[in-house]
Amino acid sequence: MHKRYTLKNGIKVVTEYIPYVNSISIGVWIGSGSRYENEHNNGVSHFIEHMLFKGTYNRSAKQLASEIEELGGQINAFTGKEATCFYVKLLDQHYETGIDVLSDMLINPRLSEEDIEKEKSVIQEEIYMYEDSPEELVADLLSYATWKNDTLAYPILGTEQTIKNMNKDIIMDYILKTYNPHNIVISVAGNFDEDKLIYKLEDFFGNLTRKSNFNPMISSPVPNKEILVKNKDIEQVHICLTLKGIELGNDRLYTLLAVNNYFGGGTSSQLFQKLREEKGYVYTIYSYPSSYKNAGIYNIYFALNENYIENAMELVHNEIQNILLKKIDDDKIKKAKEQLKGSYILGLESVSSRMFSMGKSEIMLKKISEPKEILDKIDSITKEDVYETIDYVFSEGIISAAAVGRNVNQEDFKKIVWR
Repeated sequence: MHKRYTLKNGIKVVTEYIPYVNSISIGVWIGSGSRYENEHNNGVSHFIEHMLFKGTYNRSAKQLASEIEELGGQINAFTGKEATCFYVKLLDQHYETGIDVLSDMLINPRLSEEDIEKEKSVIQEEIYMYEDSPEELVADLLSYATWKNDTLAYPILGTEQTIKNMNKDIIMDYILKTYNPHNIVISVAGNFDEDKLIYKLEDFFGNLTRKSNFNPMISSPVPNKEILVKNKDIEQVHICLTLKGIELGNDRLYTLLAVNNYFGGGTSSQLFQKLREEKGYVYTIYSYPSSYKNAGIYNIYFALNENYIENAMELVHNEIQNILLKKIDDDKIKKAKEQLKGSYILGLESVSSRMFSMGKSEIMLKKISEPKEILDKIDSITKEDVYETIDYVFSEGIISAAAVGRNVNQEDFKKIVWR
């Protein structure tokens, strides 16, 4: 059972007490991501995430890491399109150190000009690394194809040009706008004394008093019908496809997750069995929903030899038609629901997973569903729900697509995708 608190400065706190573990996971979530950027500061959310590890007025970069790691703990962060999270996982007896370090990073970042210049080089290298990772590259290319006229299309890392132009003024302007108490959620899961925890959070985070009216208008974009190809001299062609999807917070997403288990979510799925096990066209193939505020898509990814593209796409089209015409029988619906419940329950075994789930729900939706509520929603999925979701997602077919590899002709690829 989770609990909610609000610190005096407005920071929201969500907690889940788990008495049978000896650990604690603490995450500080900020409503900051590439979706809230513009063409001039694209990449600033991720850049700030890096900069907060470069040291504070109280600790060097090495001290920030060593104070946690010397206790056997972990400290890390990530940036997405709609949120940034800084987190630690520690033995429960060391929770105060975790709170101290995280609050110091957020409240007292040094942000020296020298460190900014160094980090520009680091992030440029990270961009180059993504260029060398075709699975990541094709995902970014597809995002641009799908959301071209919306900020959802922006790459999380930024571009070479926006990183080159990054400076302290851009960074401070964005921090003052987004790293304010009313745009922050602290999520805690594990073994702790509730009163002591809230007292320490108030003590360490209560000094954060930045004021901002940051309240971005969230668009409701419709996926573009577009196909993009990037030719790159690599052994395989990496392909990513977009179909209609379901937005974050919509209960139909549970139905889509169950459908996905059957269609392309694992090694027993239709896509994997047909394209890999029966035909041997691919090594990797999977499908997954991508859900955001007011927007959602359903993606299929696979990588293969360039000579198999047409045959593989033919099978993908066939599986889309099969699920539309034949749907899923009662027995397979039951199995897909059990698979979904099983993976969810197994995720509850981890204090970090519970912290991430609560934090994301609170920062994105301002509501948290208890495990029983979620399991009840999965149990309540009916055959009619499954059929309606299948029709909604698959009836329009493939909307957008991206391919990365050598010898891929864009016009030929379009004909194969939009046959």
